[in-house]
Amino acid sequence: MIPKEVKSIIKKLEEAGFEAYIVGGCVRDVLTKKIPIDWDITTSAKPEQIQKIFPRSFYNNRFGTVTAVTGSKNPALKEIQITTYRTEGKYLDKRWPEKVEFVGRLEDDLSRRDFTINAMAMDAKGNIFDFFNGQKDIENKIIRAVGDADQRFSEDALRMIRAIRFASQLNSSDKENSTWQIEKETLKAIKKHSAAIGLISVERIRDELEKIILSPRPSAGIEALKEANLLRHIIPELELGVGVSQNRHHIYTIYEHSVLSLKFCPNEKLEARLASLFHDIAKPETKRGAGEDATFYNHDIVGAKVAKKILRRLKFPNEIIEKTSHLIRNHMFFYNIGEVTEAGVRRLIKRVGAENLKDLIDLRIADRLGSGVPKAKPYKLRHLEYLMAKVSRHPLSVAMLKINGNDIMRLLDIKQGPIIGALLNALLAEVLEEPKLNTKKYLENRAKELAELSVEKLKEKSEKVIKEKKEEVELVEKSRFRVQ
Repeated sequence: MIPKEVKSIIKKLEEAGFEAYIVGGCVRDVLTKKIPIDWDITTSAKPEQIQKIFPRSFYNNRFGTVTAVTGSKNPALKEIQITTYRTEGKYLDKRWPEKVEFVGRLEDDLSRRDFTINAMAMDAKGNIFDFFNGQKDIENKIIRAVGDADQRFSEDALRMIRAIRFASQLNSSDKENSTWQIEKETLKAIKKHSAAIGLISVERIRDELEKIILSPRPSAGIEALKEANLLRHIIPELELGVGVSQNRHHIYTIYEHSVLSLKFCPNEKLEARLASLFHDIAKPETKRGAGEDATFYNHDIVGAKVAKKILRRLKFPNEIIEKTSHLIRNHMFFYNIGEVTEAGVRRLIKRVGAENLKDLIDLRIADRLGSGVPKAKPYKLRHLEYLMAKVSRHPLSVAMLKINGNDIMRLLDIKQGPIIGALLNALLAEVLEEPKLNTKKYLENRAKELAELSVEKLKEKSEKVIKEKKEEVELVEKSRFRVQ
């Protein structure tokens, strides 16, 4: 379970007369049967002593962390951070300690950490050192601050959103197993200090929010942010939809629908999930009228602008911002069987981009399920997918051939005429039946042979085969999307 690179570092530190343990999140991951994405070690050795033991290392911070280079091929083990036991001074800016002080006891080091599930250590043999009942909290699926919760969040306000992120990430997508909760006193302290999240850089908040959005149960994370009074300081635009009813097409309020759409989004891409959460973000400001007849004209256009503003404020990458707003801008696309032609579908694809089609369909599915509709993908949506695939795929045409009309004219020394098209269709018919024949050498030789036949004979050879092949492809596509 413990990688050899980690054991080797601990062994070298112990041989030099120091204590050394695996610590923090990697211990939690081991106990919850997850593969750690990185490994951290804590030790009684001072930074300069660590560097003497590990010449291939670097130390360029004031927190006592030395990074040892292992040479491992595993990305999670190429560099391992080794930190001296320490305690921390006051956090005057709610972000970083004013000073750190190296100490001699493991328990003192663990006492400064954020949550009990992250405040455990493990030796190379797998023995656990747990002074704050982290194992019990893992067993009960509880996120609890170490020691005084008020003090922990006063030290580093980012820990408030991290508490929610851990609950979201540790939960599974299986509702019955998704019971991680924030302990009552810890949650009470988060609510008390929630406004302090404004002192944290937006980049750090964005990173935590992104992890919540990409977690197994992102909707639970958003709900937890709201319950903890953090959402109003991070995405106040979402809270504008709280308690705001919609119309006859919706049984949920705008906020409820937004969170449920995120919950049911079948897509794991960040931009698709963000679009699911924000697709109706402008409904509160575009609402006109009340009750069943309320309208929200242009909420898609306005919503794309609002989402872009939110994501820019949170400093998401430009690519994510553009893709998210693009999906929101187009999520109200109209499609009824028989009313929208293949040409109309082509225009939709051109407007949306072929690379965004799946994300747009998934957004529509999230929107439907988030509205309380039991069927995620009705017949007409499957029919649209079928038509999208049909107009997007390469047609069965002579353009598929490794030879063209100009090649045939040069090869046979003839001018443009009906014979050229007839020859190309005859060659296409053969290639459709045996794709491996589609080589320039074979087609040139075969064109010389077929040139002996009349145009009528060539048409007779090709028309039936091409027609049957097109019908076969059509049947396969219809079967794939379960349409008639």
